[in-house]
Amino acid sequence: MKDFLNDWGITAMVFLPLVGAVVMMLIPKAEEELHKTLALVTSLGVAVIGALLALNFDWDKSAELQFVVDKSWIEVIKARFTVGVDGIAMPLILLTLLVVPLVIIYSWNHFPDPVNPKAFLILILVLDTGMLGSFVAQDLILFFVFFEIVLLPMYFMIGVWGGEERQYASIKFFLYTLFGSALMIVSFLALFFVAGAQTFNMTELAALVQSSEVARTTQILIFGGMFIGFGIKVPMFPFHTWLPDAHTQAPTQGSVILAAVLLKLGTYGFVRIALPILPDGARWWAPIIGGLACVGIIYGALACLAQTDMKRLIAFSSVAHMGYVMLGIATLTDFGINAAIFGMVAHGLITGMLFFVAGSLKERFHTLEISRLGGLLKQAPHMGWVLGFTAMASLGLPGLAGFWGEFPAILSAYNPAPGLSVGLFRFYMFVAALGTVLAAGYLLWLYQRTAFGSPKDEFAHEHVHDVGTAEWIAWLPMLVLIVLLGFLPVIIFGMTSDAVEVLAQALAG
Repeated sequence: MKDFLNDWGITAMVFLPLVGAVVMMLIPKAEEELHKTLALVTSLGVAVIGALLALNFDWDKSAELQFVVDKSWIEVIKARFTVGVDGIAMPLILLTLLVVPLVIIYSWNHFPDPVNPKAFLILILVLDTGMLGSFVAQDLILFFVFFEIVLLPMYFMIGVWGGEERQYASIKFFLYTLFGSALMIVSFLALFFVAGAQTFNMTELAALVQSSEVARTTQILIFGGMFIGFGIKVPMFPFHTWLPDAHTQAPTQGSVILAAVLLKLGTYGFVRIALPILPDGARWWAPIIGGLACVGIIYGALACLAQTDMKRLIAFSSVAHMGYVMLGIATLTDFGINAAIFGMVAHGLITGMLFFVAGSLKERFHTLEISRLGGLLKQAPHMGWVLGFTAMASLGLPGLAGFWGEFPAILSAYNPAPGLSVGLFRFYMFVAALGTVLAAGYLLWLYQRTAFGSPKDEFAHEHVHDVGTAEWIAWLPMLVLIVLLGFLPVIIFGMTSDAVEVLAQALAG
């Protein structure tokens, strides 16, 4: 088994969803139950392989790449198929392995119109390959290919199964992300040529930049291209405007995958590529990243207070929460980057759950207009309690995962990396702390308006189904993890700390 995992483990995990998608393409569209079963079995098979990789992972050497595969790929441009897993990638891989099967289970009787399980589930499996591939890629060109693979399935998911403004939202999502990707690949190529590299391998490029002493100004310019490319994906203020439209118009499953995993490709790109390869550029850009992160925290929270649509409010809350992740990264310290990775996982679980609940509400009431909702605790008490629990996690209540995604990120700004302005980052700390108060304001306001009181007249006499079986199966693992990580944050910090410490030392020069 160990030999199989070393030679084929990662490759099997990444490409098994594509194999499942190809098999589904050969089966007639009318076989809906078979398509559902195949998609679920495929995603669970991928999760089993990922679990075996995690169980056989040497946690004493989590700073080193393990299960590495390095094969010839496109020789003419010196790109290789190089994949591997370390402590930084593992939490995000496990998050992806959890979320995709849960989304498929939720979809069992929640397919959006027009109902087409075959096409819808094939897109989810293609997304699975793109997301997992991005987290394991150790070659810049390979990373770029996987990074781009996720673009088309999400575009079709929003454009075909989205809301009334789906075409506008899907095109905006596509163009924004494509623009960022164009700058990102230009930055990769510039780095390759400036460093005089013979490979796109991330580790070798980092060593080459350090040894050849690429000029600081050049690093700053190349980092700027990566900053915009990854920043759009996060999304950071002011590159965030595609996100509320995409989330609001996307079907529930699309919103969950987008919030839980896809946004993390941007923050992961900073941690995996931009910081270790271009440390001088990172130090120059860090105060700007920290400042924009704080603007995003406050702007996102204030925008939430102005929203009338529940999904749009949750979408703007992502802008604020990802601001805490970027603030942690901007400190360039092991404490801050550890907090950022925890924040990625916590945000994925919590905001994914919020979108699940919002989707179920939309299905029952056919609206997410906050002013039309109310009395959820009377009509569907279990769903009301789940919404309340998730809102408390999102606002950072101690004992739940959201607390460890925000509090350490704020605290890390008190002592940024040497060379960064301590006074400036302590000001950022104050601003970020203010954001937690605003977060409590908009989340409690949302919960009060939707769950308390009596149902509005138009829904008062309707029978509203409470949480169904498929919903419980899809939601319980996420709810349990939100509590478990709240009480045992060492589960994530233990995975990441050694690898992040090595990264922080490289940043310190």
